Amino acid sequence: MMASITVRNLPEEVRRALRVRAAQHGRSTEAEVRDILEQAVRPEGRMKLGSLLADVGRRMKLTDEEFSAFEQVRDTVPARSVDFE
Repeated sequence: MMASITVRNLPEEVRRALRVRAAQHGRSTEAEVRDILEQAVRPEGRMKLGSLLADVGRRMKLTDEEFSAFEQVRDTVPARSVDFE
């Protein structure tokens, strides 16, 4: 199921700018807003936690054996989804 949101009190100038921007990209205003929101929460170049930790390990000059020790204790059980009901 996809979520919906309502944005209240959006200034008319912002609404017009969104319509122009959407037209420039050849899509609906709704699709343009979706793309803007997605880019805002998933910026390109964002480093993932695992990559960050591996980079820290390389900078600390951990050996392959030390990396292996971390892998042996890593929890590989998939996370369960949360049920709020």
